[in-house]
Amino acid sequence: MEPCTITTTPRPTVVLVVFFITFSSLVSFSSCVDLTYLYEICSNTTLFESNSTYQSNLNILLSSLSSNGTSNSDNAYRNATIGWSPNSVYGHYYCRGDVTRDVCRDCINTAVRDIVQYCPNSKIGIIWYDECTLRYSNQSFFSNVSESPAFSMFNAQDISDSTWFDRLLNDTMHKAAIKAASDSQRFATQEANFKRDQNLYCLVQCSPDLSGNDCDRCLVDSIADLLIYCSRNEGGRMVYPSCNVRFEFYPFYGLTASAPSPSPTTLVSPSPSLNLVSPLPPSNRTTIPEKQGSSSRKIVAIVVPVAGGGVILLSILLYCLLIRKKKKDPSKENGGNILISAESLQFDFSTILEATDNFAGANKIGEGGFGSVYKGKLPNGQEIAVKRLSRNSGQGAAEFMNEVVLVAKLQHRNLVRLLGFCLEGEEKILIYEFVTNKSLDYFLFDPEKCMQLDWQRRYKIIGGIARGLLYLHEDSCLRIIHRDLKASNILLNEDMNPKISDFGLARIFGENQAQANTNRIVGTYGYMSPEYAMHGQFSVKSDVFSFGVLVLEIVIGKKNSSFYQTDGAEDLISYAWRHWKEGTAFELIDPILGENCSRSEVMRCIHIGLLCVQEVAYRPTMAEVVLMLTSHSVSLPLPSQPALFVRRSMDSSMLIEGKEMHEAVSDQFKVMSITDVEPR
Repeated sequence: MEPCTITTTPRPTVVLVVFFITFSSLVSFSSCVDLTYLYEICSNTTLFESNSTYQSNLNILLSSLSSNGTSNSDNAYRNATIGWSPNSVYGHYYCRGDVTRDVCRDCINTAVRDIVQYCPNSKIGIIWYDECTLRYSNQSFFSNVSESPAFSMFNAQDISDSTWFDRLLNDTMHKAAIKAASDSQRFATQEANFKRDQNLYCLVQCSPDLSGNDCDRCLVDSIADLLIYCSRNEGGRMVYPSCNVRFEFYPFYGLTASAPSPSPTTLVSPSPSLNLVSPLPPSNRTTIPEKQGSSSRKIVAIVVPVAGGGVILLSILLYCLLIRKKKKDPSKENGGNILISAESLQFDFSTILEATDNFAGANKIGEGGFGSVYKGKLPNGQEIAVKRLSRNSGQGAAEFMNEVVLVAKLQHRNLVRLLGFCLEGEEKILIYEFVTNKSLDYFLFDPEKCMQLDWQRRYKIIGGIARGLLYLHEDSCLRIIHRDLKASNILLNEDMNPKISDFGLARIFGENQAQANTNRIVGTYGYMSPEYAMHGQFSVKSDVFSFGVLVLEIVIGKKNSSFYQTDGAEDLISYAWRHWKEGTAFELIDPILGENCSRSEVMRCIHIGLLCVQEVAYRPTMAEVVLMLTSHSVSLPLPSQPALFVRRSMDSSMLIEGKEMHEAVSDQFKVMSITDVEPR
């Protein structure tokens, strides 16, 4: 239905319905515009200075793209490169395959205008509209598949017969993907009949600069994500920089179809708190008849204000109900609800056996405290990481389902994405996205591979981990304490971007809950905060402590356990604190970083690391940490003495719990100052 189109008759009851539709369109920001803004992503860490060469080149680039968009030729895709390294700017746009030349032109002009406002001083930016995508960067991305950053949207209404619909959606989407990969515009639509009076409409598109194979790979991955996050809804989309997919139960593409208005859609990643509205489907325009007489006008004049008041009141009530529903404590869900929400992610054991070649030794890529990890490939060609829990591991069915439910509800570029699970007999298996470059400790603590981690990459890794933790603590639909943050649980993708993994020990907090206690203390020695190790108290500040240890490891280039080789040796925190107090903090910097690193950034990270390992009352929140990392104008408070010092040796990779933990702590820790202070 087109917004701002009014259908009316002389009957007052119809006027109420008409006003409600128009009012709803205004509330949901549809208004009388042709373009539909979706989302934008800007780099907060890679910035340029005002009036710099990079800004000048960016202005020229955007002007060039805008000029191409306004030309008379049919330019649905265009790229350009301006300037020389290190101030080169690369950019492109592409329009949706079914929009007209005029709509494409207007979309590009709007995108060029908006991205400058949304992304001031950012060297990397991307903005999405329903009709076009505009992107620029200081690194070339042409003809390369980019699947991050990404976001998804879904319709608020659920599908009644989700099992049958999942199969139909998967089949229809893949048919469209095959068509798009062989189409010169990398665009295709596909329809299918869901019920006798209900059709499914699917649209897929890649950036036209991708090869057919790369387009197919991008669409296969985006469809897999779509099936995880949106398959139970009556409409949804998954949007990557290089491709996007969408389905609805009305013909949202083209200009001649007519269908009822869909429900609003909700943006679920990267920022779940934002609400967006999908473009309304078109409808036949009906105008007000000329000969309705003055009585009709009087009725309208009387009824519309009354109806408007009623609609406003109803909208407020509905809004309050939705907010109340969103604030429901997820920790109070019973096991039945949890299992139902996870059913759509379940894999057959036979599929896992085939994907891993029966867990062949050649496919084994890692082993942790709870089992082994294998690389696998699904029938559709997607690579996966298969975490097979040991039958003798400490993680039982409760921890297993805890990890499934937690990670399935999370979606952030700095968190490993859960694709599914398998629970069959004694087998407990988790299926994750395959992350190319293994874990952070694989590079950081290897004398040769650590050369690949220059300071720019290390700083990016620190920032990514911080943003991932901030999402867990404050920005996700749940409030989650990880409880086992360490270098081996930070995975690195092909661009060395960090992804937090292993949520087997994570705990959900209520919205207003600040702290919890446990008699079962589980974690990795050396990363655990003292209030947790000694008293079983954990909060978001427990993760902050672990993050501080991790930051110090990244800067110094030494593993926590390397300090426990002989009796009387300092621990990593004490070592860093001693150098800080003596004014020799520069000696902490990993010699491999050389003179090319930013000394101010390195010192700032050491400073932040020491702030994070203070006593619990003085530690910053992750929101404050992210601000410290991204804004160098923020003054940092002086760190106080860390909460504990370690004087005797212990294997830092050991997982210990319960009574053993308290005995170990009593024997191994020399506690300098620990107080039972409520976390802020």
